[in-house]
Amino acid sequence: MSIDINNYLSDNAKNMRRSAIRDLLSVANKPEIISFGGGFPNQDTFPVEDLKQIMNDLLTEEPHKVLQYGSTEGSVLLRQQLAKKYQADGLDVTEKNIVITTASQQAIDLIARILINPGDTILCGLPSYLGALQAFYSYQANPVGIPKDEHAEVVVKTLCALGKKPKFIYAIPDYQNPTGVTMTMEQRLEIVEVAKKYDLIILEDSPYKEIRFDGESLPTIYSMCPERVILLGTLSKTFAPGLRLGWVLGSEQVIEKIIVAKQSADLCTPILNQELAGRYIASGKFDENLKKTIALYRGKRDLMLECLDKYMPEGVTWTKPDGGLFMLVTLPEGYDARDLFDLAIKENVAFIIGEVFFCDGGGQNTLRLNFSYVSDEKMVEGVKRLATATKKLMGIEE
Repeated sequence: MSIDINNYLSDNAKNMRRSAIRDLLSVANKPEIISFGGGFPNQDTFPVEDLKQIMNDLLTEEPHKVLQYGSTEGSVLLRQQLAKKYQADGLDVTEKNIVITTASQQAIDLIARILINPGDTILCGLPSYLGALQAFYSYQANPVGIPKDEHAEVVVKTLCALGKKPKFIYAIPDYQNPTGVTMTMEQRLEIVEVAKKYDLIILEDSPYKEIRFDGESLPTIYSMCPERVILLGTLSKTFAPGLRLGWVLGSEQVIEKIIVAKQSADLCTPILNQELAGRYIASGKFDENLKKTIALYRGKRDLMLECLDKYMPEGVTWTKPDGGLFMLVTLPEGYDARDLFDLAIKENVAFIIGEVFFCDGGGQNTLRLNFSYVSDEKMVEGVKRLATATKKLMGIEE
């Protein structure tokens, strides 16, 4: 006789939510469907030949090291290379301020584990990255979003008056997922001032900062207030997501707590992957390849904007990101992206429904598009199909 596992689950497990993105992508995995859904880097950016050589060197020179367990904090070489990048931006950090994680999603989960108590309020963008919201929910937190035109201090002051002072602020300042929007310098300074005034921590998620097409490179929030900021980074968007490499940058006190939490999660991130990445960055080829990646993605962003402008019906709007992998499309009020999704699948094109990124239950008329992955030919055809589905939703004759 089988048992019902639900009768044995912890409260944390009961609060876990399936990834709406993964579920939607499973519907859209047919070969005839052009998908703008996943946040996949383009396979043309993967430096395969360079990695073959480095992998061969590692297995020839240091097999005893790279096939063995590693330290929880991560490869010294990789942490030193990452520290050099931050030092080049003027940050006073060393490898002791960095712990390597199994991609930045683990970093978010570990931060949530060490900071969140059940019932804690977390302040975040509206919309915000679904993977972070999932982690916060799983530890029984209550994410509260800052509306686009609202000031952070107004929201924090209101929450404090209600006895719901936020535990921390979660922010993606550069080319945010899902909108592609970048926080201005004034917004960054405001977040820091609010954190100081109300004694808050800031969790700065920075997976896209290096993928800049236009505009000025703004300083990290960490650089403005290192004592209050924990910064997360990843190589998944700039190098190879299959290696699953991310990191936490913070004070040594923070890093120590992350190390302890990680020891009960996976002991250590795969050392072979870390040494491979460390050598690649040290060779200078990472920076060379990144320039090619940026050029490729800039062209794809421009093409998607051109196609949206050419084919989408009047009343539909979209963000125009200066970097990253995504843009957010907004339908006129009253239309639901879930209805559009059903029509789009029939046209053999897919996207991610925007409301999954809104912790307040809003965003029903929004959808996220990824422009980094598909070929140019498929992008043009895909936007045409999406426009056809949108016109059908809006009752517009072709």
